[in-house]
Amino acid sequence: MHIYAIGDLHLSGDPPSKPMEIFGEHWAGHKDKVRANWLQTVTDDDIVIICGDISWALQLEEAKSDLQWLAALPGSKILLRGNHDYWWTSLKKMQQFTENNFLFLQNNCLMYGNTAICGTRGWILPSSDSFTQEDQKIYQRESIRLELSLQAARAQQAEKIICVFHYPPLFAESEHNLFTDLLEKYPVTDCVYGHIHGENHISVYEGMRTDVRYKLVSCDTQHFKLYQIL
Repeated sequence: MHIYAIGDLHLSGDPPSKPMEIFGEHWAGHKDKVRANWLQTVTDDDIVIICGDISWALQLEEAKSDLQWLAALPGSKILLRGNHDYWWTSLKKMQQFTENNFLFLQNNCLMYGNTAICGTRGWILPSSDSFTQEDQKIYQRESIRLELSLQAARAQQAEKIICVFHYPPLFAESEHNLFTDLLEKYPVTDCVYGHIHGENHISVYEGMRTDVRYKLVSCDTQHFKLYQIL
């Protein structure tokens, strides 16, 4: 079994109602690129984590074709909500609608042997110039959700913890915040996230810090390939 991650697929039906080429020529045919790389990499025994921004759909019914396309690919899929996943609704509704073809990471922890997959959407960080009092409330709420997920991993005696965000949990190696403190406290071994695209990805921290490996997995920054965690 291998565990992979990819983020920000930004699907919009077939043919796409929102072609991603408007964000750069490298996005042309990106859905086919993802599929080709996925088929070359993933087997039915593997796990793929999708770090949010899965579909541009506004309602769950509108996301049907995108979710069916994703479900048809090999491997078990774990979905995390991104800031553009407006179709996201209750776990019960999504499980019924998708005929249990996906696992959803939301206020929970998923165990695979002695490895735990935890996470939360995350939010804008206090280090941002645009951070507001309203952001502070959401940021604190997301940190509570993250700790609940990590506590569940500890309760199940996980030997390895993978943490998943949509928003990056840090931008500078020297940055410390509620998220990074929790990753070090439990401790997490690998952390993957998306949200950031194009040339903007240069400003996101990636690498080892205090025994945590941080990795941006937005699909366009990975040449539309999956990142292997384990």
